[in-house]
Amino acid sequence: MTHSELAEEGLRTGVAALAVQGPPDRVNVVLPVLDEIAAIPWVLERLPPGYRPIVVDNGSTDGSGDRARELGADVVVEPQRGFGAACQAGLRAATADVVCFMDCDGSLDPADLPAVVAPVLAWMLDLCLGARRAAPGAWPRHTRAANHFLAGVLRYRHGLRLRDLGPMRAARREALTGLGLRDRRFGWPLEMVVRAAEDGWRIGEAPVSYAPRIGRSKVTGTLRGTVRAVRDMAEVLR
Repeated sequence: MTHSELAEEGLRTGVAALAVQGPPDRVNVVLPVLDEIAAIPWVLERLPPGYRPIVVDNGSTDGSGDRARELGADVVVEPQRGFGAACQAGLRAATADVVCFMDCDGSLDPADLPAVVAPVLAWMLDLCLGARRAAPGAWPRHTRAANHFLAGVLRYRHGLRLRDLGPMRAARREALTGLGLRDRRFGWPLEMVVRAAEDGWRIGEAPVSYAPRIGRSKVTGTLRGTVRAVRDMAEVLR
């Protein structure tokens, strides 16, 4: 069975199981934040029941951390700048069996999390990624091309039939901790997939929606951010 078939089968099985058993008691959702105060209320209010948010404030100057705390989220302050540093801080703070990661800029809908979590809860996948179905204007052409290239590299090197290396993803906490991820910047999401593939994880994806983000991107929205992301991911591939 191919990885894509596994993902589809896992999704069907997991959703069926959740329909019988109800939502999980608790799933942790790690939300790295850097000046996302405008998007935080929308993201938190759309989290499904049983999904506990861990907002990681990675140096915000707009009060993002305070706003998230006011809305009931657990807030972790990570002074070391970098997407990977924020995600690792959230992972260390997590206590649930299953941990999700997603951007907190309004581009991803937390209501899609159960579709990504279901194959993991059902033990059909070890790592499930959200394959983005982009609305017009949500996904810049250059970042879409880079994503397509990286997916092709992973297909060639590891046999992974992934359409997207999306930022919404779910896996079991202890297994994630055991990967020993080292990157603390923009290469962290790619390193997770590469190391998981090297360890023989079952990796697949589930479709999720993708909308234009609220505010300007600190990565693909700037030349400096794009160059740094490409550099960090190239280092992971090396």
